[in-house]
Amino acid sequence: MSTTGASRPTVLARAMLTVLAAMAAVFGPAGATAATAAASATTATTAAAASATTTAGLRWIAGWGTAVQHPMPGNEWFGPNWSMDGFADQSLRQVVRVSKGGTALRVRLSNRYGSAPLRLTGATIARSGGGAAVRLGTVRPLTFRGSFSPTVPTGGELASDPTLLQTRALEKLTVTLYFATPTGPATFHEGGLTTTYRATGDHLRDHGGQPYAGETSHSWYYLSGVDVAGGRDRAHRSGGHGDSTGTVVALGDSITDGAISTPGADNRYPDELAERLAAAGRPAGVVNAGINGNKLRTDSTCLGESALNRFDRDVLGQPRIRTVIVLEGINDIGSAGQPDFGCGESPAVTAEQLIDAHLELIRAAHEHGVRIIGATLTPIKGNEFGYDTPHNEEIRDTVNHWIRTSRAYDAVVDFDRALADPADPDSILPEYDAGDHLHPNDAGMKAMAEAIDLDTLW
Repeated sequence: MSTTGASRPTVLARAMLTVLAAMAAVFGPAGATAATAAASATTATTAAAASATTTAGLRWIAGWGTAVQHPMPGNEWFGPNWSMDGFADQSLRQVVRVSKGGTALRVRLSNRYGSAPLRLTGATIARSGGGAAVRLGTVRPLTFRGSFSPTVPTGGELASDPTLLQTRALEKLTVTLYFATPTGPATFHEGGLTTTYRATGDHLRDHGGQPYAGETSHSWYYLSGVDVAGGRDRAHRSGGHGDSTGTVVALGDSITDGAISTPGADNRYPDELAERLAAAGRPAGVVNAGINGNKLRTDSTCLGESALNRFDRDVLGQPRIRTVIVLEGINDIGSAGQPDFGCGESPAVTAEQLIDAHLELIRAAHEHGVRIIGATLTPIKGNEFGYDTPHNEEIRDTVNHWIRTSRAYDAVVDFDRALADPADPDSILPEYDAGDHLHPNDAGMKAMAEAIDLDTLW
């Protein structure tokens, strides 16, 4: 593209503005309004073509990502959500924080658990302006395979075309989706610890947050990833380890998902890890693939597919996946034999069965050239929901001993010892306890992230 004179998309836009003025003079506002749609389509199409040329050959990294779940009713533990009803003639505005910046991005949408094809009327992305607002001059329309209004197939996922937008590590972006027709139940991530906004009608390009001043949700809907490319992407080498330009996935349950950390504060341990990497001058893609209540071996309609069954999608399916940290198994142990509350059975489990499941994950990672780090299971003493029993503690100790000593994993992060009370190692340190003697608070999340040797990630 020439650096002198106007680009072709700019020339076309100016021409369309001249047409708009003429139509307004001859036909009045209605004619101008009709032409506005044509102008928008024409300039966006030419801009998309220019963007496609500029972004050809980009190497993508997952700047943000989450693990999607089956739609489910709200309940007394998690609170209400919008997944069962879905959306109709509504705009949905969702805010995420990218762990790595770049010059281009793309958005991934999931209809994994939809009962019908998902018809999206339009989508935009912008830099967040705080709350539901976005920053002026940063709104970018999204296309998907050249279409502004794509259909995501039942059970499928769709990535947008590359969009030029300069971003920085740890910057917040806002994705807005508009659904003109009913979607049906929505694929979502329940435990977002976020504020998601919705408004009646098409508010894709609104800069202010006023139309979204009504009801909010703590979950993410349809949004499964925001990938970044371009910008600074040089290798950082340390102690003989490889470069830090890739994606790290944290696979886990509610502890990884940040269940009782402060909402809206990005204090989950994967968030804290992303901050450590950025502060060290080694920003990388960090994806939080934790799901509240998730298990290593057993599927649940409320608590996600098992780690074994979602490993291909949530870990190996990430762009430029380099490393995965596995913290899974405590819910298999703690909920074993409990009644089915409508989310599926909780079968009894042995330490040997859990170890076999870990070995299966290790084999899958190594078959795809992915580094895999094992995390020890964190303390449960004093938990009031049935987790703290002598039998469960024996299983946890056996699995942790195997993780520490077997050398089956490429590296180990000892979250158990990072969180444990030195005076009572089976208990979480009071300063790190969110209150249920199971989940870490914000300080505990930070301690987990600090327990990770950054050099072991590569």
